[in-house]
Amino acid sequence: MEKKSLKDIVVMGKKVFVRVDYNVPMKDGVITNDNRIRATLPTLEYLLAQNAALVLASHLGRPKGAPVPEFTLAPVAKRLSELLGKEVLFAPDCVGEEAAAMAKALKPGQILLLENLRYHKEEEKNDPEFSRQLASLAEVAVNDAFGVSHRAHASVEGITKYIPTVAGFLLEKEILFLGQAVNNPVRPFVAIIGGAKVSDKIGVIENLLTKVDRLIIGGGMANTFLAAKGFATGKSLVEEDKLDLARELMVKAKNAGKELLLPVDVTIADRFAADAANKVVAADAIEGDWMALDIGPVTSKAYAEALKDAKTVVWNGPMGVFEMDVFAKGTEAVAKAVAASGAKSIVGGGDSIAALEKLGLAREITHISTGGGASLEFLEGKVLPGVAALAGK
Repeated sequence: MEKKSLKDIVVMGKKVFVRVDYNVPMKDGVITNDNRIRATLPTLEYLLAQNAALVLASHLGRPKGAPVPEFTLAPVAKRLSELLGKEVLFAPDCVGEEAAAMAKALKPGQILLLENLRYHKEEEKNDPEFSRQLASLAEVAVNDAFGVSHRAHASVEGITKYIPTVAGFLLEKEILFLGQAVNNPVRPFVAIIGGAKVSDKIGVIENLLTKVDRLIIGGGMANTFLAAKGFATGKSLVEEDKLDLARELMVKAKNAGKELLLPVDVTIADRFAADAANKVVAADAIEGDWMALDIGPVTSKAYAEALKDAKTVVWNGPMGVFEMDVFAKGTEAVAKAVAASGAKSIVGGGDSIAALEKLGLAREITHISTGGGASLEFLEGKVLPGVAALAGK
């Protein structure tokens, strides 16, 4: 990596600002999944072993620049304390006199978690004064929040103008795995792109088409490709304004000698509901009032077959309406095939990760990416502001 990471600088006994991504799901003040907190533990434990004092900062949800009690990070401080087995102090704000005083009083080996950064609109506006105030809390900064590194926010990008900032272990790992897959993959390289809309992932598909040997398309976006081939798609989700683009992409793949795999059969339903009547039909036989909500069993087998000889696999997005069990079969089949492929596998996107966890296969994956939007922008070949702003080697 061209940028400095944690082991390139001296942190012994220093006060270190760490931008983490603790935007965890919560229900009634209880954290329902703490993966994002666990993912930062190697960085935090390394810093504590170096006797550093840690000032942690994160956002949670979208409070829109004002304090909203349901988005407090207090439950996160409690959970982090349990995971580290030591006290985590909690500041009632991320800037201002009290936060500054608490950061100043911090002793080596102590941890302070600041309140939600997005309680201040200046965070998302990348305000220079707000960035400076955050920087004033420490001597050096670490960005370990890959999930927000595609945002030029104060705690991610602005702060780097006032304090030397390096990559934490999690950020470094994300860039290493994603970078290697996109820029120097071991072949055959297969990408599986799913999800509802082509428009969300146009850039990813366009960029990956130039790099992969095989591209597998699933989820709602596959309907747009099927419609572009002239197939009747009934009441399926189709982006009419993207039909020409889908045709273009299919031609591009053909001209470049790349395999572009689309569903050959689909599971259709008479309405968008878990208890809807459903049946499997050929991809060109979707009936007028029905809608495709998952890939069919023949497609699932074909996609699994296409993954067998893969040496590098990137998967982002479900094959169907994964949140309804009856339409989760395609996603689960792909999850099993990716896990069984023995390839270097990189998986991103909430539903893809949820499928692996539901099946107990997460451990079979080489790298599970913590950043949804950031992973996508990286796969598009975009420069992430949070990474670009890090100190160079």
